[in-house]
Amino acid sequence: MKRLSIVVPVLNEAAQIGAALAALAPLRARGHEVIVVDGGSSDGTAALCRADAVLHSARGRARQMNAGAAQAQGEVLLFLHADTTLPAAADAAVLRAVQAGAVWGRFDVHIDGRPAMLRVVAALMNLRSRLTGIATGDQAIFVRRALFEQVGGYAEMPLMEDIELSRRLRAIGPPACLSERVTTSGRRWENRGVWRTIVLMWRLRWRYWRGESAEVLAQAYR
Repeated sequence: MKRLSIVVPVLNEAAQIGAALAALAPLRARGHEVIVVDGGSSDGTAALCRADAVLHSARGRARQMNAGAAQAQGEVLLFLHADTTLPAAADAAVLRAVQAGAVWGRFDVHIDGRPAMLRVVAALMNLRSRLTGIATGDQAIFVRRALFEQVGGYAEMPLMEDIELSRRLRAIGPPACLSERVTTSGRRWENRGVWRTIVLMWRLRWRYWRGESAEVLAQAYR
């Protein structure tokens, strides 16, 4: 059995999937597993993928990650967005945390982009996660496979699936908040505007905590 299975959901990521998977090549060389799950890309993403497995699934990040997890062979699952890069020794950091007793966790995040405000956004994301025990997908959530199966995997919802999974996992144990940083793209902040995106995401989370459906929130996000 492999120690770590890295599940990468993709949709129309042809422009960057090669670099994303090349960054994971050292982990594959160390015996870990990389699974790409394509949600119906129209730009040839799947054909460009070099991974241990390239799966096809119905569109939807939660569905795609569940499909990858179902085929994974690792003791620990790590869910990685295609626009996020792990630190060089990510596997060692995760396995140290697991050996120390953690059953799930996430990394600190650095947001790559021109606006200086993105550094503040990342710092606040990391702090909020430590205080609340809630992780976002940008932080590369990892979890023991047995526990992931125990809580039923990701809820197949169009938005907030990472928040919902964190809530279920937090009820069993606190996350390991690793200080090692993943680097994620700031493209959505830059495309929408940094302040506009900050306000939008806080409003959506507030509405989710108040009980609004993920389907309604996904429409508002789009």
